[in-house]
Amino acid sequence: MFDQREKIALFIDGANLYATSKNLGFDIDYKKMLAFFQQHAYVLRAYYYTALIEDNEYSSIRPLIDWLDYNGYRVVTKPAKEFTDQTGRRKIKGNMDIELAIDAMELVDTVDHFVLFSGDGDFRSLVEALQRRGRKVSVVSTLSTTPPMIADDLRRQADHFIDLASLKGDVGRNPAEREARLARRAEAEDGDDY
Repeated sequence: MFDQREKIALFIDGANLYATSKNLGFDIDYKKMLAFFQQHAYVLRAYYYTALIEDNEYSSIRPLIDWLDYNGYRVVTKPAKEFTDQTGRRKIKGNMDIELAIDAMELVDTVDHFVLFSGDGDFRSLVEALQRRGRKVSVVSTLSTTPPMIADDLRRQADHFIDLASLKGDVGRNPAEREARLARRAEAEDGDDY
């Protein structure tokens, strides 16, 4: 599927990848993920897209964003918009589709193979546009959940579909690491209570 001579770019829809990996029962190890793709091709760029709630003093995603920014990823963020729906429920909207599509089209003359981490059917038109320009597109999502996390028309449009479940051993975080990290965090918080 990948050729060592290819220049590839990773385009990660952060919210979509998080939801997919959570439904599959594992966390992504972004260091392992970058290394995995670097073993298979020349990774020209790795983009991570997410919306941030700006009014919070601390966002749980901030440590990840900072780590990615310092470790080989180009992080693209924008403030999430908060609104109240017709039923009076608070909703948060932070769609990054346009930013991802524009960045992909700007690289179409440089990148041979685009790897899109999303199951969002809205990206079908982007995949088709990249293919019309002679580029290969692989889509990473999953069919292993009920319902599947990937839109059928996106999977059909892609040159290659990679089920995230098949990458668990290559890009998944070791569950013991998470337990150790949570234990260290709890210990540090207990130390503050004196």
